[in-house]
Amino acid sequence: MNGQAWTATELGSVSGVSPSTTSSHLDKLLTSGLISCLQQGRYRYYSITRHEVAELLEKMMAFSATTIPVLETKTPSHLRYARTCYDHLAGEVAVKIYVHMLKDKWLSEDQLSLSDYGFNQFEKIGIDINRRSRRKQSCPCLDWSERYFHLGGEAGASFLRYGLERNLFTKINGYREISITRMGIHFLNKWFDME
Repeated sequence: MNGQAWTATELGSVSGVSPSTTSSHLDKLLTSGLISCLQQGRYRYYSITRHEVAELLEKMMAFSATTIPVLETKTPSHLRYARTCYDHLAGEVAVKIYVHMLKDKWLSEDQLSLSDYGFNQFEKIGIDINRRSRRKQSCPCLDWSERYFHLGGEAGASFLRYGLERNLFTKINGYREISITRMGIHFLNKWFDME
């Protein structure tokens, strides 16, 4: 209902139905265009496609007076806050940055490149994007703890590199965990309206 993406196993477990029944229902919903599926690695994540579908489900739940259990991630809180995902930033912080970028039109409509405004903002910050890179300029990367997207691709890697070089973020040695410094908190508040 809140736009997060979940695996078939998670959805089946919370609804109390068998894996085969869950897969069958998800296939029908997918075919009808009510949900979407994103394959990332060996996992397939399902989410509601449009706000109107969520509204319809909400009305049906109110009519049936059935409460639906809320799925919660089991990721430890220190990893949920900020961590690396390959070579870019992930976790709650990264998702909030991505949401801000979407709202403020930093990304193209298909989210596979920065908009002119986004390039301008990256330049204002001082982040150099390699426009000749062979990889995608930017891409939505599904965050495994938050189940929303964060910024991947060349832009995501450049953003993390910039933050680490300027001591806005620090890596915890030997782990994927990222710590946000005082300067980093100020930076995030200034550019992404994050307290």
